[in-house]
Amino acid sequence: MGLLRYSLHMKGAHLWIGYASATGLAATSTLIGKLMAPRFDIVNIAMVYLLSLVVVALCFSRGAAILSAVLSVAMFDFLFVPPQGTFTINDVQYLLTFAIMLAVALIISSLMETRRRHDRQRAALELQADTERVRSTLLASISHDLRTPLAVMTGASSSLVESGDKMSRIERNALASSIYGQAREMSEQVSKILQMTRLETGGITVDFDWASIAEIVGSVLARLSERLARHRVVVLIPKDLPLVRIDATLIEQALANLMENAARHTPPGTLVQVRAQCMGHEMVVTVEDFGPGIPACDLDGLFSKFQHGASERSGVGLGLAICRAILQLHKGRVWADKLPDGGIAFRFALPLTDAPLLPATEAC
Repeated sequence: MGLLRYSLHMKGAHLWIGYASATGLAATSTLIGKLMAPRFDIVNIAMVYLLSLVVVALCFSRGAAILSAVLSVAMFDFLFVPPQGTFTINDVQYLLTFAIMLAVALIISSLMETRRRHDRQRAALELQADTERVRSTLLASISHDLRTPLAVMTGASSSLVESGDKMSRIERNALASSIYGQAREMSEQVSKILQMTRLETGGITVDFDWASIAEIVGSVLARLSERLARHRVVVLIPKDLPLVRIDATLIEQALANLMENAARHTPPGTLVQVRAQCMGHEMVVTVEDFGPGIPACDLDGLFSKFQHGASERSGVGLGLAICRAILQLHKGRVWADKLPDGGIAFRFALPLTDAPLLPATEAC
């Protein structure tokens, strides 16, 4: 309902702009005609009115074009057609001139209305096609990302149902842990889909405040300690880094997605390095992993929604797309680079602004 009211408001505003433009161009044509009158024939002045009429018919509605034609005919007749100062017409040829001006306005405005209608129909068809494409891609992505955990859960649960009483406690616990882990994986996937939807529809309000990147990194490491337990994690963050004005919760989510991606797509024991440094007017945070890497042709599509490239590593789902959406909300950027010795580096840059000065504490 709000979108409909906004659309009607914009349509009404454009309508009034058209009427105002028609009036203004008719007045401008009259002024130009007055300047031309001493040296030019009256037919040339009529062409000036015709030109302004064509401009209105091309740019605005049929109503604005008709108004432009009426005003142009009236001003031209009253000010330039003998006898001047009246609407009396002694020469029939001027009636033909007026009829041509009105016909031009109607023909051009009709053609433009038809074109605008066709453009709206084409845009609606393109939007429908894009919606169907996104819907199909979403379903394909969900089936791709959830097929494995569903299969594991089905197999483990069926084993418990059919042979649970014959298994040892250790075996039952292993199957239950597998079901729990896969259920948590599915829950995270669904959460990412919902978060991506909220980011794209403006459902998330960014709460900017001054925060420390070092603290955010520490929070992410604590949060992902279990998932990163089998990797070698090295943190290289200078102690003198300035504060950045960000939504700490969202940036923490973006960094967690990058580190989770590194843990998910590299074998145990892989070195994962987290860096942060100031470069010009930006703070660049980097997550480097020295795993199998990714083909260069897949780098550009890594941050697209539901992207699954040629390699296994490129099937990263929504995590990186969420990173890009979060960085866009911060007027930042995110990208990926291949490392010279193998592996891949995910980087995001946040704009730096001067932090406010802390109030001086009074001496005791």
